[in-house]
Amino acid sequence: MNFSKKLRESFLQQNTFAIYGLGATGRSVINFFKKKKVDNFFIWDDSKIVRDVYGVSKKYKERYFEKILDTIDWIILSPGINIQKSRLKKKLIKNKDKIITDLDLFYILNPNIQSIVVTGSNGKSTTCKIIESVLKKNNIKVNLGGNIGKPILDLSVGKNSTIVIEASSFQLEYSKFITPSFAIILNITNDHLDWHITMKNYTNSKFKIFLNQQKNNFAFLNNKKLVNYYKKNNFKGKLIFVSIKNYKFIRKKIKNIYLKSKINDENMSFVYQLAKKFNISDRSFIRSVNFFKGLEHRHEIFLKKKGITFINDSKATSFEATKHALMGNKNIYWILGGLPKKKDYFDLKKIKKIIIKAYIIGNNSSFFKKQIHKYIPYTISKNMKNAINNIYKDIKISRNSEKTILLSPAAASFDQFKNFENRGICFKNLIMKKFKRS
Repeated sequence: MNFSKKLRESFLQQNTFAIYGLGATGRSVINFFKKKKVDNFFIWDDSKIVRDVYGVSKKYKERYFEKILDTIDWIILSPGINIQKSRLKKKLIKNKDKIITDLDLFYILNPNIQSIVVTGSNGKSTTCKIIESVLKKNNIKVNLGGNIGKPILDLSVGKNSTIVIEASSFQLEYSKFITPSFAIILNITNDHLDWHITMKNYTNSKFKIFLNQQKNNFAFLNNKKLVNYYKKNNFKGKLIFVSIKNYKFIRKKIKNIYLKSKINDENMSFVYQLAKKFNISDRSFIRSVNFFKGLEHRHEIFLKKKGITFINDSKATSFEATKHALMGNKNIYWILGGLPKKKDYFDLKKIKKIIIKAYIIGNNSSFFKKQIHKYIPYTISKNMKNAINNIYKDIKISRNSEKTILLSPAAASFDQFKNFENRGICFKNLIMKKFKRS
């Protein structure tokens, strides 16, 4: 659907909306509507507790909201809601053409905004933060939001500003109108299959960032086959092939320890290529990234003591994410475990020699034991405290001069922790108690 200037200007007033899901995204849409003095919308959440907070249960019941979906113009779906698992599945499928996201609202109402959309399985948040940092250091007005920081509709959009958006596959699944000035897919690996069911569905959600791009937009890909595919299929935007070789010369001049790790090379090659489009010189680029501080819980080196490097990589929720942390270190005492990703597979053949021992935590120890027992020694530690106590005992008898204690769970955290941040904080606190004074 193409929106004329007139349609865009009257979009909020001339349409009716149903906001389904009242998490952070849903709440931001409500606040945005109130700010714009829009009152032609209905709200719903599957949780009665959440509905009661907003007084929904007193206004109308689920059956009434179902009927609304048939008459409403647009359904704004929160990213956490999976249509296939929703109680309103049949009604949502029937009205699927009406479903949009907060990202769609943003692009409908801001057609001329310069935006950078970053998606991928691993490294999205760090890459977005580096892009934001590089642009700011080069005096470019920039705001960051989406799946990181503020929801997109909470951002203040000024003239001549650039918006950096981290987009998850959940957000992209039902998006229809996003049109990035610069679209980046970092990588695609086996992830979120419990939600998307098939790898094809997951991949297709990611590639939505290219669908509406026009001749003045740029698409960044590091896969030549995909570049050729889009060329053959009359892609309207400008395709940029991102080669890590172009970045390697610059990498030699970067002093930032966090970014000198090979873990970040692939994603940094995208940032470097993007910086070229903003006419940022190599000298300015190097100076900018040297100021960057890594994100918490993403290969975060938070302590070095007596030859031991302590790394919090709690954000690694799949083996593909963990693999990079393992490959970038040596003599590793590895804490892993939690809720495994569907169809995840651990290939340790090439890296087993750098792992001294593994310490399995969480409620799914049998899954992780099965994955690693052929390759490396392990201990079923059950919880984080036991894992660190076991490492402390083992490390005292180790003869290696340099050691790495690494939390990189290759699993979601929800079996024992509120989220990956809570898991990382727990790890760091226990380490500081056990090792700081020893």
